[in-house]
Amino acid sequence: MTRTLIQVADREFRITGKRVRIARLEAEFYHYIVDPEPVIARLRGLPDRPDIFTFTQSLADTAPRFSYLMEWDNLAVIPVSTFEHWWDRQIVSVARNRARQAAKRGVVLREAPFDEHLVRDIWKIYNETPIRQGRPFPHYGKDYETVYREEATFLDDSVFIGAYLGEELIGFVKLVMDEARTQAGTMNILSMIRHRDKVPNNALIAQSVRSCADRGIPNLVYWRFAHGKRERDSVSDFKERNGFKRVELPRYYVPLTAWGRVALSLGLHHRFVDRLPEPLGEKLRDLRSRWYNRKTHTADARAQVSS
Repeated sequence: MTRTLIQVADREFRITGKRVRIARLEAEFYHYIVDPEPVIARLRGLPDRPDIFTFTQSLADTAPRFSYLMEWDNLAVIPVSTFEHWWDRQIVSVARNRARQAAKRGVVLREAPFDEHLVRDIWKIYNETPIRQGRPFPHYGKDYETVYREEATFLDDSVFIGAYLGEELIGFVKLVMDEARTQAGTMNILSMIRHRDKVPNNALIAQSVRSCADRGIPNLVYWRFAHGKRERDSVSDFKERNGFKRVELPRYYVPLTAWGRVALSLGLHHRFVDRLPEPLGEKLRDLRSRWYNRKTHTADARAQVSS
């Protein structure tokens, strides 16, 4: 997918798509636009303007209040008061047991300063395997400088939490707070596959809740609860066990070109895969997973023969 970054006023926007070019905040779901009219005017004034601009309202303001074309989007959200309330009242026993299991197996959670050492450890996690969740992992193969540059975004609003086994970082989460400090979102959460038996992701969620509670941040966000027509999967089950709830919020689409108006009327602002019936989408995802797993196993076998 074609992807371009542009600067409009003090905001960075990402433009994706080749047939239909759609602009949105680069920090979408972490930062929000309160007054869209000046942004729309600036985007329309660009010599190479995108076809469509899309934006959402924030968690603090979920009642629709603009007249643009609107569809409902969703986020996975934990309402945070205290860590103890989340631990005792908001999660199921499976989540508590897995968080305890991580500690019993030697995993230590702590906030980590952003520095070269942390980025080097994150780079190692990114380059552990080329395939995750049945598809190519986009961060695999990136060099250290690229990872440093990407992880250095929004540092004034970010908290890094590490899951350590001894001195080794085996998992991490990057939380990014919105400007009003009403939410913190998991921009990255990832653990080493070879340490999956230590369930570090459960411990990372627990520490994320604690870090939000300590700062008085009332919402922890883990991206979307559901994607497209796929209502349930292993990730949404993980979120639900850990106390995340689905929250609906308005998403708006504003045409910036004549083609943008046509594309919206034809539903082309959605990905092709999101327009498929869910049973067919599930079969295609399964075929994709089988293909990449077979490809990875074949490459591993060849590497063993050559060595």
